[in-house]
Amino acid sequence: MPMFGLFIDPLYFIVMIPGFLLAGWASMKVKSTFAKYSRIRSSRGLTGAETARQILRSRGIHDVHVEEARGFLSDHYDPRSRTVRLSPQVYREPSVASMAVAAHEVGHALQHADGYAPLALRSAAIPLAQLGSYAPWIIMIGGFLLHMLELVYVGVALFAVTVVFQLITLPVEFNASSRAKDQLAQMGLVSNSDARGVSKVLSAAAMTYVAAAVTAVMTLLYYLFRLGLLNSRDD
Repeated sequence: MPMFGLFIDPLYFIVMIPGFLLAGWASMKVKSTFAKYSRIRSSRGLTGAETARQILRSRGIHDVHVEEARGFLSDHYDPRSRTVRLSPQVYREPSVASMAVAAHEVGHALQHADGYAPLALRSAAIPLAQLGSYAPWIIMIGGFLLHMLELVYVGVALFAVTVVFQLITLPVEFNASSRAKDQLAQMGLVSNSDARGVSKVLSAAAMTYVAAAVTAVMTLLYYLFRLGLLNSRDD
């Protein structure tokens, strides 16, 4: 929200420029990298769905379903229903990009099966993070309108929850990618050239999470600074 005290604040844009640039670059990078490796057929000719199911079987996991989802790059793992959902392109096509994305999402299923603590922590924090995605702005605006600084503090505290969520997400995503690459290599599902492509796809995707975390942290720092909590001054 580029405002403080209900006016447009130039400092917000100055502080956020690095985050905006990083987010824009990350978005373009993941799309271009995915597009490039979507055109390269995997050496084993496996679709994303086949890759996911083979990894799950190799680990003896039989209670995780692999389903086709809707939307471009809508791939995700749902720990509540224990389901790996893959976008149509990833689910159906035998490309290096499809293999990389599918293996990454199965990496989350492996985390779940192994009781990976950061995944459990992130899953538990989802309700608070969802609340923190919209409630802070409402509360802060109410605080400004009512001239109640306490409400502004509450709004900032709620936003801090979303920042913590973004930070927790980083190790979860990096670990899932690491598991994906290990499984693909151990099972002999990738050639050397495939492995390089998989690594590039997953690295590009990881940057989107880094960009989101940087943007969230910079926004929180901006609010803390404007509230005088980061700069010492005598009133």
